[in-house]
Amino acid sequence: MSLRLRLLLTLAPLFILGLAAADVGTYAALQSSLLQGIDQQLVSIQPGVQHVLMNKQFPGDGGPQDNGGGFNQAFAFPAGTYGELLDASGHVTQGGQLFGSTSYASSSEPAFPVDLTADSGKELTVDGTGTYHSYRVYVTAAGNGPATVTAIPLDGVNSTLSTLLLFEISISSGITIIVLVVTWLLVRRGMRPLERMGATARTIAAGGLGRRVSPSNERTEVGRLGLALNSMLGQIERAFAERDVTEQKLRHFVSDASHELRTPLTSMRGYAELLQRNPDMTRDDVLLAVRRIEDETRRMGLLVDDLLLLARLDQGRPLDRAPVDLTSMVNDAVSDARAADPGRAVIARIAAPIVVTGDDLRLRQAVANLVRNALVHTPAGSPVEVALQAQNGHAEIDIIDHGPGVPAAQRDRIFERFHRADPLRSRDQGGSGLGLSIATAVVTAHGGRISVTDTPGGGATFRIELPAGSGGATNV
Repeated sequence: MSLRLRLLLTLAPLFILGLAAADVGTYAALQSSLLQGIDQQLVSIQPGVQHVLMNKQFPGDGGPQDNGGGFNQAFAFPAGTYGELLDASGHVTQGGQLFGSTSYASSSEPAFPVDLTADSGKELTVDGTGTYHSYRVYVTAAGNGPATVTAIPLDGVNSTLSTLLLFEISISSGITIIVLVVTWLLVRRGMRPLERMGATARTIAAGGLGRRVSPSNERTEVGRLGLALNSMLGQIERAFAERDVTEQKLRHFVSDASHELRTPLTSMRGYAELLQRNPDMTRDDVLLAVRRIEDETRRMGLLVDDLLLLARLDQGRPLDRAPVDLTSMVNDAVSDARAADPGRAVIARIAAPIVVTGDDLRLRQAVANLVRNALVHTPAGSPVEVALQAQNGHAEIDIIDHGPGVPAAQRDRIFERFHRADPLRSRDQGGSGLGLSIATAVVTAHGGRISVTDTPGGGATFRIELPAGSGGATNV
């Protein structure tokens, strides 16, 4: 069952019940008001009816007070008024007359109960026989004289109530039909934005994540729902885009890792097959083949270690937390660079000794990778500087070279895994392409950041920033 039909089936009975209650209340109120008026008339004309019956002066008899039009004109009895006198035992002594009109037969009279005296002092409704269908009766108690029974026909009241009932049924039916039609149209119009949302949602479910629902504003509840849905769709679209990028990077990573591992494996397999097919090789050739197999094994082991380190850092595994002397780290990195390339000027510039809390081994690896990157990618003999300073609560380590620098288009990609700015560079000289990725992962795991800018006069400057929140950068 649709929401539109459920709303209509819920609202329609409530409205009909409310309208019926209003009609019943109106009918009951008017009936009570009319009966109250009749009751007041009964009380007011009772002395006149008693006087007429006791003096036997009846309508149109030409008595002294008849004035040619009947005695009832002096007392203004309602048309069809009926009166009787009862003795103490309840028998009729005088009556059976209609006052206020001479156009009805005397056979028109109320159908009184057997014992009227039991109802003395109160009003009651009885059926009529003849022209009138019902009467309102008032009985006075018998005192020194007879009891008086006064009855007024209720046909006028019943006619008014019947007319009211007919009007209520007609008007209520018309209003109910109009309200049901208007409610259906309003509900249909109110549901139209939700239907549009449903159609858009089906399109989005089919793959159109770029679509958005409408309306989407703060003016209505449906509009606010649209805003929430659009916000959720935006987050989903971004999540899918990020997932696609991640999957693409993962595919590239797997492809590059396979390629990097395949090279040493191919070399090892070649030397092994050479040894197997040539059992008469000289000792020197055998030693060369074994040495090359060992070199490729060592290289593959380093690559696997780097990949394992990156995987652990991606998983967020905790690092060691201990005081790290960055001054000693920078000096050791400079000494290692001088030993690796004696013909190059590698200078340490330390503004002040700094100690942070972190993983000493991993931070040393990150700095060593950046220094080695500067040695490999700059011309022989060009100087390299390693600077250490504290800036705004951060420890900053700058590795400054004076080589060709990093092109602007490559600055965001050089930190990607297996990326090489120069794809023609040999792997033995340029490494596996994981050095900068490892440095970035280590620094990020310490809550820091790594960036690259141009060196004034030419070259590239790689900066490591370790915030105080990672353990605190303090001067000692």
